[in-house]
Amino acid sequence: MHDADELLAFADVMDSGSLTLSARRLGVAKSTLSRRLQQLEARLGQPLMRRQSNRLEPTEAGRVFHDYCLRLIALADKGRQALDELREEISGELTLEVHEGLSRTWVAPALDAFMARHPALKLNLLTRDQLPGQAACHSVAVWYGETGETALRQETVARLPRGLYAHPDYLARHGTPSHPRDLDGHAWIDLLGEAERGLVLRHPREGEHDVCPPGSRLRVDRLLLHSDAIARGHGLGVLPVWMAERRRAAHPDQLVRCLPDWQASAMPVSLLYPHGHRPRKVTALLEFLRGACPADWATAPEAAPAEA
Repeated sequence: MHDADELLAFADVMDSGSLTLSARRLGVAKSTLSRRLQQLEARLGQPLMRRQSNRLEPTEAGRVFHDYCLRLIALADKGRQALDELREEISGELTLEVHEGLSRTWVAPALDAFMARHPALKLNLLTRDQLPGQAACHSVAVWYGETGETALRQETVARLPRGLYAHPDYLARHGTPSHPRDLDGHAWIDLLGEAERGLVLRHPREGEHDVCPPGSRLRVDRLLLHSDAIARGHGLGVLPVWMAERRRAAHPDQLVRCLPDWQASAMPVSLLYPHGHRPRKVTALLEFLRGACPADWATAPEAAPAEA
């Protein structure tokens, strides 16, 4: 094992070329600094420095070892930082950016427990309808749907199946479909043009069926508005089963599941955060969000486990 004081002495003398200057910068006696260098050379079994004129120059062994010395010092600093964070109370400021479809239905109610657990923490909760392109080191994003290319680290915590829903009055007027081919001619509520790109419904025994919904008279850009429009009887629409069933539990007369054995492709729920070292408060928030996922996400047919 290398002594940290010896490594710091060698690194500083390599930078300054002077025992006198390095002793002043490190706040130790020149004799102490010289002894540390001699002890390091004795451990390595090779001389690391030689005097040339009025300056200390590295030997070939010194140049080779210098790079490893700097890495060891940096690693020790990271270790001390990690231990210091363990002693610190989780405090300061965090920013959580949340997809609008998950803000009220999941994240905001769940955060009550996180705030109670960390009373010294200040949290900024921001609702987003577009994925942030980048995030600060004290920021986390929670997203519903495909993310595409992103500079952030992405961790999928669930995949939420989706189903077809309508208001019971709409079905009373226009009929209840018994197969995807019966969907022709029905009114659609379109979310961000998704229906215009075509829709694939999957059945566990009958396989896939391509649906080409007609143009929608009502197009919305937010998941909650989509749910509201379907619940007001404007037509059929695809919703996350978890979200729709929560609404049905609170308002049984608003939504009916159509073609319950058929599912649209599942949508991921992801945590996104910067690469590299994470402050302890960010790690605490990520761990909390993983554990706060609704229980029925884990048992959903297409749910995926959280990444390590």
